[in-house]
Amino acid sequence: VQLQASGGGLVQAGGSLRLSCAASGSIFSINGMGWYRQAPGKQRELVAVITSGGRTNYADSVKGRFTISRENVKNTVYLQMHSLKPEDTAVYYCVAERVLTNILPRTVNDYWGQGTLVTVSS
Repeated sequence: VQLQASGGGLVQAGGSLRLSCAASGSIFSINGMGWYRQAPGKQRELVAVITSGGRTNYADSVKGRFTISRENVKNTVYLQMHSLKPEDTAVYYCVAERVLTNILPRTVNDYWGQGTLVTVSS
């Protein structure tokens, strides 16, 4: 199973970006998909996650500014980010949680993407 993230870049404060992450491989089902971020010198933190049923959870710092969505058929998760702030600058990692594979023996694991850099200038 591989996760490919895209959409990071440099944006001015107040601007918008949209991140995408597609999971591929021997996937039968994915429970949660989401985004974490890690700023320089800080620990990785949750940004947002969404279940296969559409239930979402956001970090307080991004509520009202970021929206997570998902296309289950494409095993793809998106993060629409508005009103970006310099403190949103970080490497953003996508995650696929509790992935059930469709090959024997079936396994259940979490998988991480390679990270995409988001830089917000003031």
